[in-house]
Amino acid sequence: MILMRHGQSEFNRHFTATRKDPGIPDPRLTDEGEAQAAHAAAALADAGITRIIVSPYTRALQTAAPIARALQVPVLVNPVIRERYHFSCDIGTPVTDLAQAWPDYDFSHIEEVWWPATTESTESTMARAALFRAEMQATEAWRQTLVVSHWAFLLTLSGQNLTNGAWARVETLAAP
Repeated sequence: MILMRHGQSEFNRHFTATRKDPGIPDPRLTDEGEAQAAHAAAALADAGITRIIVSPYTRALQTAAPIARALQVPVLVNPVIRERYHFSCDIGTPVTDLAQAWPDYDFSHIEEVWWPATTESTESTMARAALFRAEMQATEAWRQTLVVSHWAFLLTLSGQNLTNGAWARVETLAAP
C-alpha cells in the first residue's frame, strides 16, 4: 500500500507561515499542491496501483484526481480516512456539493455531513485508523492501493510524518 498526504492546500500555506488557523474550511490546493499532485501522477506511474482510496476533503480529492486519470484506476471515497477534526480546514463540504463537483465519484454511501461537529479525540482517530487497517487487511488489493489522506490520520495509521504531496510505501498493516 502507498500512503500519500494531499498536496499543499491554502490552509497549509497560511498556517505554515503564521502558525495560526486562517479560517479556511475545506481548502483547495494551491498551485504548488497541484504541482505536487501532478508530480505524484508521473512518479507513481509504475507503482502497480490498481485503485485509489481518498478522503472526501477537497484537497485530497484534488490530489487524487490527476493520479487516477494518469493511471486510469477507480477512486473510492472513504470518510474513515479523513483528517482528525481540529482546525477550520477540517470542516468539510456537504456530500450534495461534493457529488456535483466530482460527478465521476460515488458519494452515495456517505452522510451529507460526514465530519464531526467538535474537535476529535486522539482515541477516536486511533479507532478510525484501526478500522481502516482491518478493512484493508480483509482484502488482497491493499498492496496495490494508493491512500490519499491527511497528516494526523496517516501519522496515526502508520507512524509516518508525511509532508504535503509526499508518499511512502507500507509493507505491513501492523499498527505503528
